[in-house]
Amino acid sequence: MQMPMHAAFRTIAVMAAMLMAAAAHGAPDAASAQLLKSTSDHSKFKVLQQDFQSGPEVTKACLSCHTEAARQLQLTQHWKWEFLNPDGRRLGKKNVINNFCTSVASNYAYCTTCHIGYGWKDDQFDFTAQENVDCLICHDTTGNYRKPSGFAGNVVTRDTEFPPGSGKVVKALKLRPIAQEVAKTSRDNCGACHFFGGGGDGVKHGDLDSSLASPDKALDVHMDATGNNFACATCHMTEGHQVPGSRYAPTAVDKGGAHLRGKERTGNPTTCQSCHGQAPHKANLAKLNDHTDKVACQTCHIPAYARGGIATKMAWDWSTAGRMGPDGKPLVKTDAKGRVIYTAAKGHFVLAENVVPEYAWFNGKVTYTLLGDRIEKSDQPTRINHFEGSASDGKSTIWPVKVFRGKQAYDPVNQTLAVLHMAGNDDTAFWTNFNWEKAVAAGMASVGAPFSGQVDFVSTESMWPITHMVAPAQSALKCRDCHASDGRLEKVSGIYIPGRGSDHATWLDGIGWALAALALFGALAHGSGRIFVSRRRT
Repeated sequence: MQMPMHAAFRTIAVMAAMLMAAAAHGAPDAASAQLLKSTSDHSKFKVLQQDFQSGPEVTKACLSCHTEAARQLQLTQHWKWEFLNPDGRRLGKKNVINNFCTSVASNYAYCTTCHIGYGWKDDQFDFTAQENVDCLICHDTTGNYRKPSGFAGNVVTRDTEFPPGSGKVVKALKLRPIAQEVAKTSRDNCGACHFFGGGGDGVKHGDLDSSLASPDKALDVHMDATGNNFACATCHMTEGHQVPGSRYAPTAVDKGGAHLRGKERTGNPTTCQSCHGQAPHKANLAKLNDHTDKVACQTCHIPAYARGGIATKMAWDWSTAGRMGPDGKPLVKTDAKGRVIYTAAKGHFVLAENVVPEYAWFNGKVTYTLLGDRIEKSDQPTRINHFEGSASDGKSTIWPVKVFRGKQAYDPVNQTLAVLHMAGNDDTAFWTNFNWEKAVAAGMASVGAPFSGQVDFVSTESMWPITHMVAPAQSALKCRDCHASDGRLEKVSGIYIPGRGSDHATWLDGIGWALAALALFGALAHGSGRIFVSRRRT
């Protein structure tokens, strides 16, 4: 339909008036629009116009304006690396044992490279010193900020030979231009540590790797760089530097409804329900809403993880570490794609991409095997951690998980998992001399734990929730993926799933077919009788 002439003139006049008003008030061009995204230009702050000699010097400058930031951050799990477990114990990255590099204890200078602080080199670290907080690790925008491994989370501000005597030099970092370009956090900030947990890109989580730095929609509908382009903080919406969402204190079931971002809300804003509510599917798919009380959204909407072209580690066998090649040097093996699958320093790995998750009931409670807990070597692996839950507890839903399988050192006499001294320049560090007894003795001594002097290896398992790499709706699981023999939920117990092989009962099928046959026979008999009667009347 054509617009009437007078209406067209009126529209043009309104648009002209809007343009004139914008010009009168200084309509932003491309450059000024970029500037207006922040109310502060840190390069103009006098306190940042100096050559910093250390990370703590930068922090002191930041705190001269952001006076409460360090105290806020020091209350968080990111800073403490611990949380209060429901059983009353304080647990976290700093004191649990894992089946990757096994333990932070005895390896602080290397493991704390990704801590949001400076100088955590041993168990005497001062968690109360505000200048120890690292502002730049989360707020750098230049992409140039680096904390090299082995320096206890410190930055290097002058060229340094490391390890000493190696001839290798760690180049100095200029902190002034980095401090002057700070801004809100981005995926790059968070990913610098979380994408590389466990010793490499994609190693630990499976659903977090560097492919999420700039993903397309097929990889993640939320972080799609040309679509929604969510930052991590869009879901992990932070207040007072407290970042919600943690594998140590997860929210497995959210009974709340959707809420407006930015509005005060109790509960965890990282859950799917906090945005999508309890009935997220449209009318034509309303039947799917009947599943939300028993099935986590991630189960259907993350059909596979490690989908971005980067493999994740699925298994790690420490017992094979220490082998030398024909040249007498530590052995390294790669697969057909050039990916490392064995090193003398770490043993054998199993790598995989596009991995179908395993599935388990989860109610938010995680149990751990800790240092000192007695374990027995058997055909069943020791659970490093385990997701609790069942079909009958009224608190659980079915979640997708990565189950990481390992083989790691333990003390067969005391029957405890071992803390290992992996890294360092001394002769007790395993990566220096490949001596298990020395590495375990040093590691156990560092935490005051007994050690018999003997080392054996035990199979272990750990669980990781899959909650990133959310696929587009058309790639979500279909009914037949679960409601079929050998479907995805074949091993999930305690619930009846129509069509599932394990719920198949021959006697019940027989009764069903018999009833169907009787119904068909009755219908045919009734129809035949009606026909016969009607013919007699005629």
